[in-house]
Order: sequence, then structure tokens, then C-alpha cells
Amino acid sequence: MPSASLPLPKYHQIYLVLREQLQEGRFADGLPGELALMDQFSVARVTVRRALELLQGEGLISREPGRGTRPVAPASVAAGGAGTDAQHSRAHLTGLLENLVSMGLRTSVKVLDVDTVTASSAVAAALQIPVGESVQKAVRVRSTSEGPLSHITTYVPASIARQFGRRELARKPILVLLEESGVRVGRAHQTISARLADAVVARHLDVAVGSALLAVRRLIYDDSERPVQWLHGLYRPDRYEYEMQLSRVGSIDAKVWVSKELSAQFH
Repeated sequence: MPSASLPLPKYHQIYLVLREQLQEGRFADGLPGELALMDQFSVARVTVRRALELLQGEGLISREPGRGTRPVAPASVAAGGAGTDAQHSRAHLTGLLENLVSMGLRTSVKVLDVDTVTASSAVAAALQIPVGESVQKAVRVRSTSEGPLSHITTYVPASIARQFGRRELARKPILVLLEESGVRVGRAHQTISARLADAVVARHLDVAVGSALLAVRRLIYDDSERPVQWLHGLYRPDRYEYEMQLSRVGSIDAKVWVSKELSAQFH
């Protein structure tokens, strides 16, 4: 794994990684203990404690003797990441679905895990299903000839995903599998941001813990406007780029740009 370090202090890198995981609802049952965090990040206890103090100072966690460290979720984010997506402007993808299938066919994939789980509040909100309903959670790493490209987690309602499993996911792009399951894929909404690699993702993408990654959230709808897949993707920025061609609409004073074509390219 690359050993290059970031200019940020180590405790601040740990704080940023943990904050992102908290925002994703990763620690519903409590954060790992100090010893576990020391082992995960290969740092001293004082470094872990400084990171936790920053999180506590922001009101993101509570630390009580005998009860461990637990997340404190603001009411505004109780619905999880899907609620945030609904509040922000998102790219309306037109013509990109074919490009995504093409990318899937031109890269190799390793299936890390496939399981049927109960939908969390965030997953349920995104897929518009009741909390606790069964969904298929699949985790995969996609690679090019140069090495790992992306770490992808997808959630699909169990009623749809019963048509495919680990073997099929290792052989075909999931959009193709959805179509073969009778889904008529219509459109997608996508957000692109940034995230720091945690220990697990860093190992699979062959980068240092705390490295910057492109974070993609993509919600796929069928032609009846029913959500059929929610995707969380983490991409190495040195091997993946997202390109948009824009055209100006209206007068020069309006300064409004709309997307004419979108494409995802990888190296």
C-alpha cells in the first residue's frame, strides 16, 4: 500500500474519516473502542483521543464511561443520505446509462460480499420502501488493467434481486442484470462529492488510509419512476474522471448552463 502521507495531522485525518462514516450511519451500534481505532489507524491512544474530542466538540458523538462512544444524529439527518440527496440539486443523467454498462463490460470485477439485509432508514428512504424490508446488498471492486478502480456498494429491493446473486454479479454489469430481471431502466439521479478512504476501502483500492476519493451516489429508477437500485461508489481519482459538456441557455445575463452530454472515463 502506498505510504505517502497527507499534510494534515494524523489525528485530523482520523477525525475526517470517522466524521464521514458517522454521516453515513456506519456506527448505529456505537463506535469502535479506542484500542480498536488505534489498531485500525496504527496510531497512539493520544492521537485517537484527539480525533474523538473533535467529533465530540461538534456534537457528533457522546462519550460516557461504561457506555462507550455513540453517535448523536441531528434530527435533520435522521432520514440518512437519501434525504440529503433529495434536498440538493442533482445531475439528471441522460444517455449515461449506456456508458455505465459499457464501462462494466470493459473492466473486471471482484465480488466481495452479497447478502440479503434489512433496509436501514437511509436505504429505505432512497428506495421508497418500508424500513426493515429486505434488500440485496452487494459489495464489489472493479478494476482495469492498471489495478483497482472503484469500490461499489449497491442496494436493490429483494423482490427484484432474487433473480441474480454472486455468480451473476461477477459476470455482468448490474444494470444488465436488472434488465434481465424484467426491470425497464429509465433514468438516474447522481451526486458526486469527495470522501477520505477508510482502512477497509484503502486496502481494496490499494491507496493510503485518508487518501481522497471521488464519492458517487447514484439512484436508478425504472420507467415507472420506481427506485430500483441505490449505489454508493468510491473511485480512485487517478484512474477515473467524470466529464460533462455544457451548453449555455438564455441570454448572456442569465448565465445558465445545461448538460449536453455526460460520460464516465477511466484509465
